[in-house]
Parts: sequence; C-alpha cells; structure tokens
Amino acid sequence: MNFPELRPTARTFDPGTYPVKTYRAQNGSETRILYGSSRTEMKLSLTYANISDADAELFVTHYDDKQGTFKAFNAFHPGNSVLDGWDGAGSTIKKNPDNTAKYRYESAPVITQVANGISTVTVSLIGVV
Repeated sequence: MNFPELRPTARTFDPGTYPVKTYRAQNGSETRILYGSSRTEMKLSLTYANISDADAELFVTHYDDKQGTFKAFNAFHPGNSVLDGWDGAGSTIKKNPDNTAKYRYESAPVITQVANGISTVTVSLIGVV
C-alpha cells in the first residue's frame, strides 16, 4: 500500500544530523569522530487540514499496513503529492545514500475532527537510511 496521495497543507522538515560522537578529556580538549557520510534522523511532519474523514482513515490504514513504526516506505512514490507546493528541488528532503526517500512513522497519525465529516491529520515521519 502506498502513502496516501493527498497534498499536505503544511510541512515541517528537520534535516537531521551527521552521526558524530564527541569525546571530552578532563583538560577540556575534545575529539569528534564522524561515523558516516549521510545525514540521519531526518524528520518530516505533514499536516492535512480540513480533509474528509474517509481520507483521514487512509493514514490509519497505511499506518496499520506498515505495522506502526516498524516498516519503512517511500513517502515520495511517483504520483504522490507530498512535495506539491514545495519550490525547492526536493533532493534535500529525499537525501539518502541511494537518492531515495525511505521514511517510517515516528508515531501514529493524529486525527483531530474539526467539523462533522471533516478532520485534520498530522503525520510525523523519520528518515531511514
């Protein structure tokens, strides 16, 4: 099952960090070791405001299909509108060593009913290398 093909009304992106371990000596000097050449723990939060309850259920169905936070998936499959409205190249958000966009759920989708039959969904994803 693919990630729902809806255009988010808002997105927040945290580019993550490079895997660095810092060691500090008693005299205050420090040594840092870089453990990889790719960013890890990229976070993407997507908000879908004022969508139908049926569309909101698609996110819960997808979450169940991926067994919650367990299975990774391509959030940017062809035809998906996750980046619609983003004027950048998109490669910053998709950056993984093999130039794909594997993400997994960081937590369950949060659904807020705002009116009869209308909901707002927030989805929190974390990048997987």
